[in-house]
Amino acid sequence: MKVTFNMSTRNIALVVGASGIIGNAVVKTLAGHQDWQVRALRHTSVAGVERIDCDLAHPSEVALALRAAADTTHVFYAAYKPAPSAASEASVNTAMLATVLDGLKAVGAPLRRVVHYQGAKAYGAHLGEAVAPFYEDDVRHLGPNFYFDQEDLLRERAAAGDFDWSILRPDAVVGDIGGNPLNIAVVIGAFAALSKQAGLPLRFPGSVRTYREVFGQLTDAHWLGRASLWAATSDRARNEVFNLVGEPFRWERIWKRVGAALDMEVAAPQPMSLSTHMPALAAQWGALAARHELQAIPYAKLVNWAFGDMVLNIPWDMVSDMGKIRRAGFSEAVSTEDAVVNAILSLKLNGILP
Repeated sequence: MKVTFNMSTRNIALVVGASGIIGNAVVKTLAGHQDWQVRALRHTSVAGVERIDCDLAHPSEVALALRAAADTTHVFYAAYKPAPSAASEASVNTAMLATVLDGLKAVGAPLRRVVHYQGAKAYGAHLGEAVAPFYEDDVRHLGPNFYFDQEDLLRERAAAGDFDWSILRPDAVVGDIGGNPLNIAVVIGAFAALSKQAGLPLRFPGSVRTYREVFGQLTDAHWLGRASLWAATSDRARNEVFNLVGEPFRWERIWKRVGAALDMEVAAPQPMSLSTHMPALAAQWGALAARHELQAIPYAKLVNWAFGDMVLNIPWDMVSDMGKIRRAGFSEAVSTEDAVVNAILSLKLNGILP
């Protein structure tokens, strides 16, 4: 029988993928609310949050570990495992989601809603030029795409009466944690720090067209955390998909804001392959890290230069329509420029960037 969604019942969250850029922000958001008890699977740096340690690739291990989460009412699913092909990525990641849902069902968890996260890949933005703006009801592209398989699984389980669901679609998420391979704020901050150490101005390393002409979009991690809370509790978010991105921007404006915040002159763009050029500066980064007593995160793990190449060279507009979520009741707005600058300054304050 379907569990009735009753907000007077205590909310007990399981955040899956809690150490990632999205999961970390969700854990922090929920931990700050007295109406929520939160557990993190598998790791978290948030003090006082209970951890459930298990490997999602092993269903029997997950089933055993989730006995400690038998009272879970909400799942925030932000786990992701890369794979060598789109087909294997879909198979592996959908199986992990199914393993969590099966484990909770086996222990009789009173699960009411699953909040899941997708991205612009849902619109085929990774395949080539996509037509912007992106709308939630756009026709799917030809798969495989692990977002589609996971969404179909949620719809199937919801139709069977297991729970409700809500899906949020951010774009590249801007956060203030280190060691995450998909944090563009770390890429920009590390590039700026190495440029400053060399006595150079801050020069945009992507394409000149992307810098001056192309509309981009990003999503602030903490804003996403607050939207996740809304998606978990609003009746208007029940079984719906929502874009969640900051206002469109051009990189030239953000670059000037970053330069001002870091007290750096901004000069003309200098396109380069970050993934080819920047790994050679590991020794320079090591010297910076030692001088500023930064957290002991290896250079190769700290910065994903290939991710920077992708984000800073997108040759077409990336704009997701935000009308649906605003009409549904989540109307909080954030400045994308502020989000990038604040993330970099927070990374400096936390000893991740110099």
